[in-house]
Amino acid sequence: MSSPGLGRSRGSSDNFNVFDDAKTYYASDERHLNSRAGPRQRTYSQNSLQKQFSRLGLKEPFRRGSHDEASSSHGRRFLIDVDSTLENLQSQEDTDGNMQITIEDSGPKVFTLRTAGSNGHNRFDIRGTYMLSNLMQELTLAKEFGRTQIILDEARLNENPVNRLSRMIRDHFWDSLTRRIDASSIEVAARDPKDWTDDPRPRIYVPPGAPEQFEYYTKLAKNKPEMRLDVQLLPEKVTPEIVRNMNDKPGLLAVAMEEAHDPMTGEKTLRGLPFVVPGGRFNELYGWDSYMESLGLLINDKVHLAKAMVLNFCFCIRHYGKILNATRSYYLCRSQPPFLTDMALRVFDRIRDEPGANEFLRTSILAAIKEYHSVWVAEPRLDPITGLSRYRPEGSGVPPETEATHFVHILEPYAEKHKISLEEFVRAYNYGEILEPELDDYFMHDRAVRESGHDTSYRFERVCANLATIDLNSLLFKYELDIARTIRTVFKDKLVVPAEYCVGSMTPGQVETSALWDRRAKRRKLAIDKYLWNEKEGMYFDYDTVKKQQCTYESCTTFWAMWAGVSSPHQAAAMVTKALPKFEAFGGLLSGTEQSRGEITLERPNRQWDYPYGWAPQQMLAWTGLYRYSYVEEAERLAYKWLFMITKAYYDFNGVVVEKYDVTRPVDPHRVDAEYGNQGLDFKGVAKEG
Repeated sequence: MSSPGLGRSRGSSDNFNVFDDAKTYYASDERHLNSRAGPRQRTYSQNSLQKQFSRLGLKEPFRRGSHDEASSSHGRRFLIDVDSTLENLQSQEDTDGNMQITIEDSGPKVFTLRTAGSNGHNRFDIRGTYMLSNLMQELTLAKEFGRTQIILDEARLNENPVNRLSRMIRDHFWDSLTRRIDASSIEVAARDPKDWTDDPRPRIYVPPGAPEQFEYYTKLAKNKPEMRLDVQLLPEKVTPEIVRNMNDKPGLLAVAMEEAHDPMTGEKTLRGLPFVVPGGRFNELYGWDSYMESLGLLINDKVHLAKAMVLNFCFCIRHYGKILNATRSYYLCRSQPPFLTDMALRVFDRIRDEPGANEFLRTSILAAIKEYHSVWVAEPRLDPITGLSRYRPEGSGVPPETEATHFVHILEPYAEKHKISLEEFVRAYNYGEILEPELDDYFMHDRAVRESGHDTSYRFERVCANLATIDLNSLLFKYELDIARTIRTVFKDKLVVPAEYCVGSMTPGQVETSALWDRRAKRRKLAIDKYLWNEKEGMYFDYDTVKKQQCTYESCTTFWAMWAGVSSPHQAAAMVTKALPKFEAFGGLLSGTEQSRGEITLERPNRQWDYPYGWAPQQMLAWTGLYRYSYVEEAERLAYKWLFMITKAYYDFNGVVVEKYDVTRPVDPHRVDAEYGNQGLDFKGVAKEG
């Protein structure tokens, strides 16, 4: 079995790691010199040789690679002309022409390469979809790094797929998904792909509390007028009406920056703190996606990136009042599932012995306290009767970030009712010239669905803003416990709140103690047990705060209660016995049950957060929750199912890694028939971001 840690060979030009990242592997000229062969340096594409023999009416003798080549210290290597081999490989094996070699292609699944140890005399067959798809990936990468001829290690083609996938994530995906907002990227990042106006241009909004950033971007815009960068200063108080008025000029929101020195001038300047995005087409910081990404970053020892993302969140809370759905102007009133305390504590555990670690944690906890009070236990999200919280963001008019046609079927009847065009109705409705309370409710729930992170699902359709959900209240219970424990154990039961983190009735200098947060957690648990727990079904359900009744949709977010520690041992046992069998499928956990989703028709299509789809966040939180309550066997079984499904799709479909899977499909689970399709499918040759 190949392993990234066992790939280093010895001796002169062979002293390289077989499993180096692509940049290291293909940037080295020395690595791709065939020092073991004689003076002959020609590389071969087997298909081109076959064509030459065919023209001459000859049959080429078969030469088997020697045992010496395969058993040498560095393993078998191939001498390859990149362009011609890639062209011939694609022509022979990529029969559907999508620049991927998968089990669905109908080629012979055999491709012959020349060995480097024989200086191209001997041949060796590369067989099977997996090795051929890896060959296509390696040739694509080599071409991107400007190589025309390479010496390729066979070990990169038959590498254990688990190791290869892990290595690709570590060495390629993170780099491809990392962003930094400053002069190096602003021209592209600030150009909003959802700017439907007549004059789309790069635009950035800077909060009034960051004058140094306003000065930085204003100077940049002045020095580079060809960029057409529009720098705007946000008002002190942002209301739904102000956000609505900004929709004609959508833009990026500033995030955290640090002082740096310009390498060209030596002068002090600013540099953006990096963050990871959930897909290659994004350039803005996202909410709960960032928490899930941070778990992988910490596993791959990219602690600096996870820490920077926490600090970016703290910046958002300090200046925008919340962790945003994403850092675009139209998201200013909308948050996402809160994971900041757990994220910060995980980073702190890795840096606790470094200078400034306690101050990092202090800032994070203060930011979480501000977010807790200003967003989650304040109107309109707090339900005063149950004491539980809801996804219920403010907003005005039609959400502008959607495609122009997204809401046509909803809006057209209203335009016809008022006997005006659709465009005229949207403008009049957005600015309150036409009042439609029923439409207000529809868009209130639509915004709430997007704030929940579960967009979209029949669980939430036309009702989300009224629901006290088990997922949100489990997260807030975790906030309360984390804040209490941190104040008690790290800050000696005394945390002073400075003015910039005060909200509502809080006063600068007030002291937070653990006892207050412990009481909040106890009250929330009592409310969760009263309103959300269903003893008969052995699971938690959402509670409709308007109808004052428990919902019936079965969602695997019930296991978030175990992740947060809100469940009693009895409740955890009931969920494992009664709920788990309803959600467990071939590839892991279903987002919801088929019965809860209901019948699918042309008028009622699939939703991506319903049956039969599964998402990584649901899996990981459930594993952690099960493990927390000592259901180790169940946790490991579910983890194995999910990872096996991902790895098999990766193995069979040219290294594909997607955002969600149909966990009921054993063969092609990455094929998703839902409203947004599936991110991660659209790549040529090699997937570099997942």
